[in-house]
Amino acid sequence: MQTTTEQKIHYTLRIAVAMCFIGHGAFGIITKPIWCNYFAVFGIDHNTAYQMMPVVGSIDILMGMIMLIYPIRAIPAWLVLWGLMTASLRPLSGEPFAELIERAGNFGAPLALLLLSGSSKLDLKKIFTPIDPNMHVNNKTLRRSVICLQVIVFLLLAGHGWLNIIEKKTLILQYSSLGFSNPQNAAITVGILEIIAAFAVLVKPLRSLLLILIVWKIISEFFYPHYELFEWIERGGSYGCIIALWLATGENAYRNGMGKISLKHNLFRNTAQ
Repeated sequence: MQTTTEQKIHYTLRIAVAMCFIGHGAFGIITKPIWCNYFAVFGIDHNTAYQMMPVVGSIDILMGMIMLIYPIRAIPAWLVLWGLMTASLRPLSGEPFAELIERAGNFGAPLALLLLSGSSKLDLKKIFTPIDPNMHVNNKTLRRSVICLQVIVFLLLAGHGWLNIIEKKTLILQYSSLGFSNPQNAAITVGILEIIAAFAVLVKPLRSLLLILIVWKIISEFFYPHYELFEWIERGGSYGCIIALWLATGENAYRNGMGKISLKHNLFRNTAQ
């Protein structure tokens, strides 16, 4: 049986959600030192933080594994809240606000998955029911999830571009390790290009641009100075959202006169209705 576009989007986002949980959980297991700063926001000391990290990490990994096997709605719903909270702890602990929006994929991927499954409102009666990848998705539901993906991809690209422009230390180390003689200039150039791409996706997500961004994000995330593999896995939400948006703008997304998907067009159409 041929796999539909909606099914491909479902599995892409489902795997992305699992990657977010598993990658984040791995950092808890290995007790990533910077997590102490985030526990400190709640007044938790270093010793207690190191004791709690493996527990938090184990729960995250468990959630990720369940998501792959039996995707009940409660898991992506929890990740929307959990991903937003953990991302918010970065600026709350003194890091730039860009760190929050750059991680929009962490809470955006599960949100888009819930919207695709028709869960635009919280229904406690269905919260522990599995998401059916074979369920019919109407045009209105698909448009809603596509708009969500456009906004999320805009945020994660703009956030990463912002971090480049302010010359985040780990990004500068990346460019230095890649052999750039002037990593600061490289960071600023990349940052400007990413912000331009972010606005381009927000206005009209061209498939050719999305394909370039997919390759760019998947490759560039491998060059973190530390914890390369875990960093790459945790950023699954970033790749997943871009890939899902690329799938949504494919030929099958034009069915029933849906036409090209652009944020401006959809907002105007929804307002008119």
